[in-house]
Amino acid sequence: MNRKRIKQRAKQNLKRHYVLFVALCLAAAILGAEFSGSLHLVTAYSQENSEVQEGTASTGPALQPKVSLSDVAMDLLFGDAKGARQTSEQLREQAEITAEAENPMLGRSRGVFAYLVNGVASGSFVTILISGISSLVRSETLGIGIFALLGGLFIFAFWFFVRNMYVAISRRMILEGRLYEKVPLSRMLFFLRVKKWTNVACAMFLTSLYHFLWSLTIFGGFIKRYSYYLVPYLAAENPELSPGEIIGLSRHMMKGHKWECFVWELTFLGWHILGALTMGLTAIFYSNPYEAATFTEYYTELRSQYLEAAPETKKLLHDRYLYEKADETLLKEAYADIFQRKAETEPSPKLSGLRGFLMRNFGIVLFQNSETRAWEQEQETKVLLQLRQDAAEGKTYPARLYPIPETEKRARLETAHYLRSYSVWSLLAMFFGFSFVGWVWEVALHFLSDHTFVNRGTLHGPWLPIYGFGCLLILVLLNRFRSRPAVEFLCAVALCGLVEYFTAYFLELTHNGHKWWDYSGYFLNLHGRICGEGLLVFGLGGIAVVYFLAPLLDNFLRKMPVKVLAPVTLIFLTLFVSDQIYSSGHPNMGKGITDEVTPNTAQIKSSVERRNL
Repeated sequence: MNRKRIKQRAKQNLKRHYVLFVALCLAAAILGAEFSGSLHLVTAYSQENSEVQEGTASTGPALQPKVSLSDVAMDLLFGDAKGARQTSEQLREQAEITAEAENPMLGRSRGVFAYLVNGVASGSFVTILISGISSLVRSETLGIGIFALLGGLFIFAFWFFVRNMYVAISRRMILEGRLYEKVPLSRMLFFLRVKKWTNVACAMFLTSLYHFLWSLTIFGGFIKRYSYYLVPYLAAENPELSPGEIIGLSRHMMKGHKWECFVWELTFLGWHILGALTMGLTAIFYSNPYEAATFTEYYTELRSQYLEAAPETKKLLHDRYLYEKADETLLKEAYADIFQRKAETEPSPKLSGLRGFLMRNFGIVLFQNSETRAWEQEQETKVLLQLRQDAAEGKTYPARLYPIPETEKRARLETAHYLRSYSVWSLLAMFFGFSFVGWVWEVALHFLSDHTFVNRGTLHGPWLPIYGFGCLLILVLLNRFRSRPAVEFLCAVALCGLVEYFTAYFLELTHNGHKWWDYSGYFLNLHGRICGEGLLVFGLGGIAVVYFLAPLLDNFLRKMPVKVLAPVTLIFLTLFVSDQIYSSGHPNMGKGITDEVTPNTAQIKSSVERRNL
């Protein structure tokens, strides 16, 4: 084989799909499927630094002995469930105190995220589950045994169906990247769509089992590692083959190539040394994906040689369009419905001037008419066609030409009603609607926690404008991202975070430091003005507004005559502006609004006192 030529092809493939390949290899390292040594280097370096810093910081008075998660595990191992619960509670209190003292951003005394982090880090979730099982079987020892069995089954199932499978999944995506411009993340579900996930998982499991058994011999483990080297690639290309056929085919194809493959691996020794010297960074960001791309090219070369030597195996290695692009005529036949729909779509009129600028960039329409509705319809059709048009044009792998029919997902939101423009009156009406819903949400949360009614917010009316403005900004400023829900979600999180943070800062600045909300003590909070779980809720709420609530409300508002909608909206606007003017001098303040104690100060103080006792 021409090693230089093959590696050059691998570099070209990596350059074309760099971000995707880095992400695939990083995910493999996190799962422990492969390349995990790169992360171990990063982790070892960070642990070494933290130990040095802790040693420097501990030069003061002697610290009280601390408990750790291993103490909880030891208590459970010796059947002391009660002791494990006590140790877990001590560990949780210890973590809360440490987090508040060392880094307020990582507070762990309030909120859902803090509860989840504390539950995992302290082992309290485990002890609660064991207590529940023990109460059912009326024996702590038996309860711990059942939990250990269930835990072992869960770990095996995760390894069998996810971690064990991931290598084959990543190889499939890299193989498709060799030939095609785009490799959508949805291709990770390829084995599910051809209903062969379990079959491939069994092939990977048997490979691991056989290799383990051969490893018990003197040289068998080393030799069989290369005998089974091509199993992930063969499974990625031919998931319908039985596990035995996949393993047998790998053994046949690697005959006479085991030493060659070993030498190929040695050519990456320099990259491994460089990865160790750079604490794994060069491995994560270059050499790991480069190595994966190189051995994918190596497989394709071996495959080509094997087909020449044994032409009858073409019936097994039959994924033709993984190695050559389909001609235009074949694609038009397979995707006839896509081309037909595209041909039937009439181009909408060109919208120029201010009207066109507002509709294209912000989704705002000044007046609804036939032209604007035609433009909206064209945008919807474009989104629906784009789902399969890339395959029809040969930019992605043509799933419809695969020998096993893939189960196609129904076109995402076949009625793409979210790609619309909103009138000014509709936006104003939705502003008041979402502001009222936000007010009801805040009041309800406070009522459930304190059992008292409190008029939340700086204004005196039943509205919280931060919710209304947030929803409107998502609809208007993020208009261009509606066809990409994942990007829309991330942008909604960032936008809502900025709005909430600077609103809190402005209120504190203009009202002598008074706070209408404070997330201190929440996990992942920033100066108590925003927190991680709040941003997650805003992001999910923004998605619900864009793809469901706003279109639904707009459908209702479009049925209302403008001569009715406009006066009603103006009345609400007048009341809102009046409330703003009055509240600027007389803000809504008082018990449960601005006089809440800094979160968990008393709780932390009590925890410290209990710990000292």
